[in-house]
Amino acid sequence: MGGLAEWLLDSDPALRWQVQRDLLCAPEEVWLATRGLVAVEGFGARLLGLQGVDGMWGGGAFFPLGYDGEEGQPWTATTWSLNSLREWGLDASVLKARRTVELLAEGCRWEYDGLPYWGGEVDCCINGWTLANGVWLGAPVEGIAEWFVAHQLEDGGWNCEWGAGAARSSFHSTLNSLKGLLAHEVATGDDGYAGRAGEGGGVSAGEAVVSAVVHWGVCGEWVTRFRSPFRWEYSVLNAADYFWRAGVRDPRMAEAVELIRRAGRLTGHGCRVGGIRGGCGSRSTLTRGSRRSG
Repeated sequence: MGGLAEWLLDSDPALRWQVQRDLLCAPEEVWLATRGLVAVEGFGARLLGLQGVDGMWGGGAFFPLGYDGEEGQPWTATTWSLNSLREWGLDASVLKARRTVELLAEGCRWEYDGLPYWGGEVDCCINGWTLANGVWLGAPVEGIAEWFVAHQLEDGGWNCEWGAGAARSSFHSTLNSLKGLLAHEVATGDDGYAGRAGEGGGVSAGEAVVSAVVHWGVCGEWVTRFRSPFRWEYSVLNAADYFWRAGVRDPRMAEAVELIRRAGRLTGHGCRVGGIRGGCGSRSTLTRGSRRSG
């Protein structure tokens, strides 16, 4: 891998440990030591320094305090900060020592109806992230896992607009819901919720996402808009990342995987993406190549 490996390793610990583990197959003790630096160096240390004494970031659950909606999502509030720290590999013990779960339970409320933070909201994507963050930190989020079973649509997926009468699944909502359920399964060893969700309709949720990967060409331009972090948006790269984490291989995804490989071909230290919109927003989109506006 030569120069590319050196370039990727000359980066923040939040990325470097993943390069060591996933691309270089470094011994576990090597990448674990690097991951341990996330709490004290670079991105992770900086974001931890922005946590308030109330356990929140930006003074809000999904939006920072005082957000008026006139500009795009700032990505600085509590949910997004927890997402980043979890995805960067921060050891949960760091936030547990700060009583983050307890503080958020005491004082953090969703902008929607003032609902308690760890009880979740009515938005599928938000609940997927809260479920993933909750099981990571040991918060009481079993009710959210149950919520997903109760709110699966007939076609096998989910849609954040279900409350407004949406009856057809959303690519974005379904993928984010499945990622939350997968995080729950990995953390607890209990695949019961995902299994029960799969029984909800004529098509399983996983099958719905495979179909979205296979038929990416007819969905929308966002399926080839690759960025890091993924945030809320579906793309074939985001979906492939989900299946990689779930340990699922499906030959029908071959065309989409080839699309990702083409996007990852490098010229110097950048991505040659041809007609693919967006390209690679940062180095971290390269490490596993083979709901809201913002």
